[in-house]
Amino acid sequence: MLATPRNVGAALVTMACLTASHAGENDWAAEALRRIADPPLGLPSLALAEQDAPDTERIVLGRELFFDPRLSGNSSMSCATCHVPEQAFTQNDRPTPKAADGGSLRRNAPSLLNVGYEKLLMRDGEAPSLQSQVLVPLFEPHEMANPTFKSLLDRIQRLPDYQGRFETAFGAPVTIPSIGKAIASYERSLLSGNSAFDRWRYGGEPNALGADAQDGFRLFTGKAGCSVCHEVGERAALFTDGAFHNTGYSYLRPRAVPIEDRGRQEVTHEPGDLHKFRTPTLRNVARTAPYMHDGSLRSLDDVVRYYNGGGSRDPAQDAAIRPLGLTEDEIRDLVAFLESLSGDNLESLVAEAKHATGNN
Repeated sequence: MLATPRNVGAALVTMACLTASHAGENDWAAEALRRIADPPLGLPSLALAEQDAPDTERIVLGRELFFDPRLSGNSSMSCATCHVPEQAFTQNDRPTPKAADGGSLRRNAPSLLNVGYEKLLMRDGEAPSLQSQVLVPLFEPHEMANPTFKSLLDRIQRLPDYQGRFETAFGAPVTIPSIGKAIASYERSLLSGNSAFDRWRYGGEPNALGADAQDGFRLFTGKAGCSVCHEVGERAALFTDGAFHNTGYSYLRPRAVPIEDRGRQEVTHEPGDLHKFRTPTLRNVARTAPYMHDGSLRSLDDVVRYYNGGGSRDPAQDAAIRPLGLTEDEIRDLVAFLESLSGDNLESLVAEAKHATGNN
């Protein structure tokens, strides 16, 4: 279980309490800070270095940057373009996001819900921290397409609504790292737990989870073997081992895209990492369709049936991927369990986003 360093955790709790009484129109940010200090039921404490400890100034600034299309080279795309709040901070209506040139990106946009727990980010683990991941799409030619660091900094410095904001939040004028830190501060607040499963397993509510979902959980941790990669702890669960696996799915897909996606190998250049991708969390999975690294499976039923069939014929497929022998009733129960992992505050997170953008 992850643990917030004691001094950072205590400081966050104190800051959240103080901010709550002085927040005024930024009450949503005080609530965001409270979530970071005290995550919802079922989630562990956030492990934050002292220099990454957020405050409401950084959260508010980060949220505004997150929704601002002027951060892209042609002012047409923001972080929220691909991570849509109303769609569980991903995109439900496209397998992969639209690229800056009008085409499509290679990979499905991961949900940002609970992203603050991830150690290596992006589907191939390219980014070693949340603030560094934030910067990748800003300069990726097919995404936000800023040509240089200087062009982005000059643009932000000219915008009147950011005048003095970085100085207040970070004690210095805007820099590329402080842009990443600000947006990461907002993204760390996107915590969602207290699901029906959490109330049943961690909250002492025996009737919170239906019988079919309870049967599905027994399959998840038993016959189906899902918890080998999607780990469940005794006190909290992130539903991921944070590792990289070849599920065999890329073996079926190499001709579906113009350029083969080699997964983790594109970062490590190790032959054994070909077609390995990071294990995604299953929290809120019923709200984050479509699935797989390229968004090619539309439903949880499709995903369960893929794994029930034992994956593909890829000889390098992870040994944990095997025929499961699930019956139709068991497939339904397993899907029912996955549907029980939706947090109870998704609408609140969307409302916070809309409030902060003036769209409420």
